[in-house]
Amino acid sequence: MNKIGERLYNGLIKENPTFVLALGMCPTLAVTTSAMNGLGMGLTTTAVLVLSNLIISLLRKVIPNRVRIPAFIVIVASFVTMVQLLLQAYLPSLNESLGVYIPLIVVNCIILGRAESYAYHNKPIASFFDGLGMGLGFAVALTLIGAVRELLGLGTVFGYKVTPAGYVPMNIFVLAPGAFFVLAIITAIQNAIKDKMPEQKKKDSKHPAGCTEDCTKCGQKGCEHRFYDADASTENPNKNEKEDK
Repeated sequence: MNKIGERLYNGLIKENPTFVLALGMCPTLAVTTSAMNGLGMGLTTTAVLVLSNLIISLLRKVIPNRVRIPAFIVIVASFVTMVQLLLQAYLPSLNESLGVYIPLIVVNCIILGRAESYAYHNKPIASFFDGLGMGLGFAVALTLIGAVRELLGLGTVFGYKVTPAGYVPMNIFVLAPGAFFVLAIITAIQNAIKDKMPEQKKKDSKHPAGCTEDCTKCGQKGCEHRFYDADASTENPNKNEKEDK
């Protein structure tokens, strides 16, 4: 699989930010009262994630290591402001529905996490598609959760009536508890599917954050820097060999 395809597959399936990593739970549970809200929030986050990943990667050799987090926040906040102004101008109803959760994209752990673990350590093109893959994975997850909640709670999907005339909507699914119920159901289905997978496929699909392997020998770029100090490893490359002996 080529690098671009790998980054897209990674974000959509292997390391889906909602269903696998369980990141960004606040907007996931709060704004998914309908499929349209979920799609709008997902695409908004995707735009910010792609642009911030690209710029951070382009500036990675310029941004000092000690101030990288404040620099990331400034870059992300700039793009969030741009996106919010565009929504206010062209999609005011969606902007009103999402409300305060648009500004809160600035501190979304998915965006800051990808900036720190991937974009800051990799080239622009790979970082761009990493952001696109993770963003689309987030958008698909939010849209799916929103569609299920809207279907069960209102009998509609994207505002269109799809249930029989005699269907009685279960209003709890458009309330706060409904978000937890739907997320739990989808996660349970996902885990049941994984349990039926062959052992080798399970091992291959396991996310590095949950593994117990030696991260200093991990081939996943952008992951290894979460677990050990790369600079220290560079200064003393024989350290691991001594420990193995």
